[in-house]
Amino acid sequence: MLRVALTGGIGSGKTAVSDYLETLGVMVLDADRYAHQVTAKGEDAVTEIANLLGPTVVDADGHLDRAAVRELVFADPKKRAALESIVHPRVRHEMNEAASRATGPYVIFSIPLLIETGQAGNFDRVVVVETARQLRAERVLERSGLDQQAFSSIDNAQASDTDRRNAATDLLNNDGSLDALHAQIDALHDRLTTLSREQAKTADY
Repeated sequence: MLRVALTGGIGSGKTAVSDYLETLGVMVLDADRYAHQVTAKGEDAVTEIANLLGPTVVDADGHLDRAAVRELVFADPKKRAALESIVHPRVRHEMNEAASRATGPYVIFSIPLLIETGQAGNFDRVVVVETARQLRAERVLERSGLDQQAFSSIDNAQASDTDRRNAATDLLNNDGSLDALHAQIDALHDRLTTLSREQAKTADY
């Protein structure tokens, strides 16, 4: 089974890729979903984050105020790194546990900060979704309620398009229509399935 990382800048369309791959029967493990799980009410990571950033990042009901956390850490690289040291190991553990139960030819690890956290080398393939920055900004502002400043803060904290491209074994361009993106994913799916079969044959010898 191939371990395949999927990444891209904010607003690039990783979710659109993941959603379509799931319709093809591929297991997709989303780092953002796992990050929410490991920082849910009652999880020990919440206590560690409150100790790091202050009690105001947890509301009266014990839930993490994610907007407050985002505002604090994107203004302070050291705090962001400390936050990541709390959250990321837990996320990786949960994703690897889930991947160990996968039965398909490959499993997708959707990791927005793959390059930034130095994880690209942990995977057999790295798929990068590329989209022009202005188009990414338009999509984010339309769908999420973030303003241009918030988008820029997040985007500037992420890896550059060049860095992602240099780490990629496969590129998906999402500047066009959804149908065009799906056609690229279909070709990628066939390629990864074939590679997985070839890997399995090699392992048998």
